Formats: sequence, structure tokens, C-alpha cells
Amino acid sequence: MPVKIRLQRHGKKGKPFYWVVAADSRAKRDGKFLEKLGTYNPNTNPATIDLDVDASVKWLQNGAQPTETAKRLLSYKGALLKNHLVGGVRKGALTEEQVEEKFNAWLEEKTGKVEAKKENLSKEEEKAKAEALEAEKKVNEARIAAAQPEEAPAEEAEETAPEAEAGEEPAAETEEAPAEEEEKKED
Repeated sequence: MPVKIRLQRHGKKGKPFYWVVAADSRAKRDGKFLEKLGTYNPNTNPATIDLDVDASVKWLQNGAQPTETAKRLLSYKGALLKNHLVGGVRKGALTEEQVEEKFNAWLEEKTGKVEAKKENLSKEEEKAKAEALEAEKKVNEARIAAAQPEEAPAEEAEETAPEAEAGEEPAAETEEAPAEEEEKKED
């Protein structure tokens, strides 16, 4: 019976969630499977992958062929590396202790990279929030500044009215007014 390590889709429309399973290659995509090896959630950033590495290695040792996507997931979590190292144990090139030591060192390095990415994403998110807050403050200040000049002309008009009584400008306005009326009469 040919066995494949592949993804089985779950979740709802537009929000996929996958199980990583070992299944008969002739079975339906979402049908019968032999063993559930883990889960994959591409909706999070970074994607969440929970995988039983030892069970995956067991299936790989027994000849299961991963699909392209499953192969990427197995590689990301280190199952293919561990399978390679276990092959070295069978050939006598490595011991079990060396395999565990190398795998744990790789796992720590990989975990550090993932944590760094998560920190970078959170910093970028905080930076974007801070920029949005600054932009909102500028917009609010502009609104306040726009509202103040509307109130100021009314106050200025009240202040200029007493000055107009004492000044010469109203006389100039009254002189222009008859000239305009004469032009209207001529038309």
C-alpha cells in the first residue's frame, strides 16, 4: 500500500486549517487516513505548525512519500533532517547521542530565528500603531486650527466696527456706493 504524508483540509471557507496526515495515496483528500502527524494553520503570522517529528520520521523510514507542501512543512520542523541523521546511525557514521545533539542544536537555532521574526513583527506593528497615532494627532490639530479661525473673524468684525466709526474708511465706502448705484441706473 503506497503511503503519502499530505495535508487534509479542515476549517471553513476562506479560513483553511490543515491536518498533516499519513494516508493511503488512493484515499480521498479529506477521507480516511492512517495517522494524524500534526496540524498546520496558515492564517497566523508566522504560520503555526505543530508536528510530531518522531512519528513523521517513523513514516519516512517506512517509505512514506511526502507531497510538496508536506515536504516543506517537514523540512521546516526538522523531520527530514532527523530522518537524514537517523540514516547515518543505521550506516554507523553517527551515534544516537550525536544525532540528538545535532538535532537539538538545529532546533534551538531555528527557534531563535522564529522568535526573532515574531519580535520583528511585533515591533513593526507597534511602530505602525505609533505612526497612526501621530497622524491622527496631526489631523486633530488641523481640525482644531480650522475651527479657531472661524470663531476669530466674528470677533474681529466686532472689533473693527468701532474703529470704522472713528476712521475714514466708512466714508470711502459711502462714496463708492453712490458711484455703483449710478452705474446700475445707466445700464
